[in-house]
Amino acid sequence: MLTRLELRFFKCFELLRLPLAPLTLLTGLNASGKSSVLQALVLLHQTMREREWSTRLALNGAAVRLGAMPDVVDEVTGRDTFQIALVDGDEDICGWAFRGDRRDMSLDVLRVSVNGLTRERPSELHYLLPLDVNECVKSMAGRLRDLTYITAERLPPQETYVLEDPHVVSAVGPRGEHAVSTLHWGRDEPVLDDLALPGAPINRLRQVEERMRTLFPGFAIDLQQPPRANAVTLRLRTSDATGFHSPIHTGFGLTQILPIVVAAMSASKGGIILIENPEVHLHPAGQALMGQLMADIAHAGIQIVVETHSDHVLNGVRRAVKAGRLTADQVAIHFFRPRYDDLTQVLSPVLDNSGNIDEWPEGFFDQFDRDANYFAGWADD
Repeated sequence: MLTRLELRFFKCFELLRLPLAPLTLLTGLNASGKSSVLQALVLLHQTMREREWSTRLALNGAAVRLGAMPDVVDEVTGRDTFQIALVDGDEDICGWAFRGDRRDMSLDVLRVSVNGLTRERPSELHYLLPLDVNECVKSMAGRLRDLTYITAERLPPQETYVLEDPHVVSAVGPRGEHAVSTLHWGRDEPVLDDLALPGAPINRLRQVEERMRTLFPGFAIDLQQPPRANAVTLRLRTSDATGFHSPIHTGFGLTQILPIVVAAMSASKGGIILIENPEVHLHPAGQALMGQLMADIAHAGIQIVVETHSDHVLNGVRRAVKAGRLTADQVAIHFFRPRYDDLTQVLSPVLDNSGNIDEWPEGFFDQFDRDANYFAGWADD
């Protein structure tokens, strides 16, 4: 499991050392660096997947498009380089320094360090690492290569979905564009025992359906491949009393949440899932249930990093901890603030096993209380 991410001169960070847990929640104000944390990991993933033997970091690819060197280097303190380092478990430490010119849309690997051994301007790398690394480091690279990244901007409902080659596509895709295809090809594959819900077969299709039912009661799914077509049709039902309908005639939230559930049910133990705003288009009760699903994913041995603006998601995680579905030390919460001279950029409130949080910094999910105080006449703003 990844236990720490370090960034230097990357986007809005001069220096960031961020602890990671089985479940990590990134919260905070807009434009404060939450997405940048995910993007740092996705850049490594994207390069490893698309340029296996490259000695350059791909800023633009299928997962993210971040522009050119000036777009990713901290413009306050950086110049033409930035650094990413990862700690895996208790021992293995991998770090990279990347450099580029102003017009460069991919960056040279200036330096790579593995457990204290540094290679300057390496001429040959595999998955951005020297060929002679140990098996544990190779395992970390494999997990980065195969991670799942789901953005907040997901594919809208479609009449039909392209049937992709399962050996080529990357999980469900950043916009969830491969989710239906992934579900179709793997419909009979077993899910992890710790994620399987009772009352349904343990194959992927029926477990996805059962998980979606916890968020959308009455949910059912039908997948069909038309004859001689490289496509699949998706039909959904939201009540046992009705028939199946095209996604464009059902609630928008269903197809926005489906990729998250498919990703979870398709993951292997030790895998990594990154999700931006899992709460989009969900009712507050559904957002709380989403937080509990995040806890179940982590409990199953899948590392998950979530960017969220929802106090309901946070409370769903807290409830899962209090219920014993996850221990407090398996959760990391980080609150990001815009960089100012007199403020710490990232604060990390601590959760206990009763679901209580030790501190609530100003701006940390306090808007409901502020509004309630205003209506009660206890505050002016």
